[in-house]
Amino acid sequence: MISRITGTLDAIEPDKAFVDPGQGLVYEVMLPAFAATRLSVKTGQTVTLHTFQFIESTAQGATMFPRLAGFLTEQDKQFFELFVTCKGIGHKRALRAMILDTNTLASAIADRDAKLIQTMPEVGKKLAETIVVTLRDKVDQFVSAAAYGAGAEGPSGQGAEGAPASGGGSLARETLEVLLQLGENRTQAVQWIDRVLSADDAPTDVQDVVAAVYRLKAGA
Repeated sequence: MISRITGTLDAIEPDKAFVDPGQGLVYEVMLPAFAATRLSVKTGQTVTLHTFQFIESTAQGATMFPRLAGFLTEQDKQFFELFVTCKGIGHKRALRAMILDTNTLASAIADRDAKLIQTMPEVGKKLAETIVVTLRDKVDQFVSAAAYGAGAEGPSGQGAEGAPASGGGSLARETLEVLLQLGENRTQAVQWIDRVLSADDAPTDVQDVVAAVYRLKAGA
């Protein structure tokens, strides 16, 4: 099984990339829509794609084709594997639909934002609601990890794999988990944490950050 490919990005199309690993082969790798957009400026550069293999059938299963899907991070790949477990979402349909990146889509699912999910191609109201019901309790790890990746820098820095991060990745991540357990909205909680940890005298303990967040929420 091919789990990762590194090579020169020979060409990019709206739904696929052609990667040359320098072994006399060029791999055709299908992409989620948001990844194709990000890779469009990297033609001729070395890229690494985390890959997932699946079988595509045509003519009612009479013909079977092996396919390779590629993702910018291992986390994106793991989210895709979860996403396609939802009824009505096949592999190719999922790739076409994913114009939203992992963090945005996972946040929408966790926050039950079916309207945002409906903005994706080939996803109507009924399917959006099915996605929310099926996956809403399974996506927390993708939201937290994307919002506050390991190795985070400052409040406006970049975390692991290019994810946005707030000061003190571990502190921010733990605070977010506490606020979610207390019933706070994820998107709002991330904004509060960013503001608290951006202060010159930012607290360094989870309990103190939570207290500061609630003072901020109360308008103190």
